Amino acid sequence: MAYRINDRKQMELLPPRIEDYVREEDPVRAYDAFVDALNFYELGIEVNPYKVGCPQYDPRAMLKLLIYGYSYGIRSSRKLERATHHNISFIWLTSGLKPDHKTIAEFRRKNKKALSNVLKQCARLCIKLGLIDGNTLFIDGTKIRGNASIKNSWTKEKCEKALSKIDRRIEAILAECDTIDQQESDRSSLVKMDEELINANVLKSKVKHILKTLEEEGKKSINTVDPECTRINSIQGSHAGYNAQIAVDEKHGLIVSSDVVNENNDLHQFANQVNQANETLEKICEVACADSGYADTDTLEEIDDQKIVVVVPSQRQASKKEPRPFSKQRFQYDADQDRYICPEGQILSYYRTDKWNKNKIYQPSDKMICRRCCHFGKCTKVLRGRQIRRLINEEMREKLEAQYKRPECQAIYSKRKERVELPFGHIKRNLKMDAFLLRGKEGVNAEFSLLGSSFNIVRMINILGIGVFINQIL
Repeated sequence: MAYRINDRKQMELLPPRIEDYVREEDPVRAYDAFVDALNFYELGIEVNPYKVGCPQYDPRAMLKLLIYGYSYGIRSSRKLERATHHNISFIWLTSGLKPDHKTIAEFRRKNKKALSNVLKQCARLCIKLGLIDGNTLFIDGTKIRGNASIKNSWTKEKCEKALSKIDRRIEAILAECDTIDQQESDRSSLVKMDEELINANVLKSKVKHILKTLEEEGKKSINTVDPECTRINSIQGSHAGYNAQIAVDEKHGLIVSSDVVNENNDLHQFANQVNQANETLEKICEVACADSGYADTDTLEEIDDQKIVVVVPSQRQASKKEPRPFSKQRFQYDADQDRYICPEGQILSYYRTDKWNKNKIYQPSDKMICRRCCHFGKCTKVLRGRQIRRLINEEMREKLEAQYKRPECQAIYSKRKERVELPFGHIKRNLKMDAFLLRGKEGVNAEFSLLGSSFNIVRMINILGIGVFINQIL
C-alpha cells in the first residue's frame, strides 16, 4: 500500500497576507470581534496611539491574546509567547505581533482591575443580544487552589510553637559560644554560629510580625506567600486557595457575574452574589436559587426583602432525613405564649437570648421535670433538662422552607445543576483550571473574569454561530 509523504524542504507559495491564513468561519474571528466590541474606556485601559515615549504593544492585541489563550487553557505567559510564534490563530489574532513573556505578564499584572470588568461587559453584550433575560439566577461556588503552599499558612498555635523552638535554639547557640570562649579555642565555627544566631533572630522577628498581624486582623491563619488567600478544605484535602463564585442566568446558562472570595464556605455569599448580578443586569431579578450551602437565614432575608423569590433549601431539607423521635421538629411551638411543648406535653419556657449565635433558648422551669420523665436519657442526658434553640428570625426560615416546597420552586431548583454546574465543569475540566497563577484577590478576580468571559464566548458561538455572532456585535 502506498503512503502519503511530503518534503518539508519543498518550496511553496504561501498566502501573501496574514489575513488569508484564517478561514472566514474560524472561531478566532469571533474572539477578535468580541474584543473590538469592548469599551476600553469603561474597562480602565488607556488606548492612546499618540502617547509619547517608547512604543507599546496595542492593548487591544494584548487583551485578545489573553482572552483567546484563556479560552483554550493557555494561561502561562511563556506558553502565550510561544503561541504567537508557532500557532497560526495567535499569529493572525495579534496581526503578527510577538510580545515576549515578560511583556504579557506585565500587561496582565498592571491591568488586573480592568480585566475584572471584562465579564461585566461580556454579560451586558449577552443582554443586548437577548441571550440573558435576568429573570432567574442560579448561584454556586467552587474551590480553586491559590498560587501558594499550605505550608506557608501560619496560625497562632504554629507561631507560638515556632517561637518556642527558635528561643531554644538561640539559647543553645549562646551556650555553645560561652563554652568555646571558656576553652579559648581558635575554631572557625564561631563565625558560623554568629551567622546562625543572626538568622534565628531574623526568623523570630518575622514570626512575631505574623503573630501581631493575626491578632490585629482577627484572622485564624495567614499565608506568607499570598496573604489574601485562605485555608480551603475540599475533597482533595486542605490547601491554600480561594472560593470562586458565579451567578448564572436560566435562559442559556450564561454567566452574569463572578467573584472570588477568601472564605472557606458559601454560607454568607448569597446576598453579595445576587446583588452583584443585579448590578450587571441593571435591574432586580425575579428568582434567586442556590443549594443548601448558602442557607444562612440572615443573608437570605436580605434578598427576600427586595421582593425576590428565594429558592434555597435549609440544611435539614437538603439532608432529607426523617427527624429523630425527640428532635426539635417533634416539639410544638406556641407562638402566642412564646414557648415549646414537648411530645410528653411538658412546657419549655423562654430562658434567655444567645446574642452571639442569634437564637433564643427554651427549657423547663423545673429541671426535675426532665429527670422524672420516662424518656430521660433518650431525649436529653443533661441534668438541668432539655434545651431548645430557636433562631431570632425563625419565622423567616420557616417561610423560606415553605417557599422551597412549592411546585414552581421545585421546578426551578431541578434546573440548578444543569445550569450552574456547567461553567465550572468547562473551566476546571476542559480548560484544566486547577490553580490560579496570580496572587491576591484582585489578581484572582482578574483571572476568573477572563475564564468566565471565555465560557460565555464559547456559549454564544454555539448558540448563534460564528457569522451571526460577529455580525451582531460589530
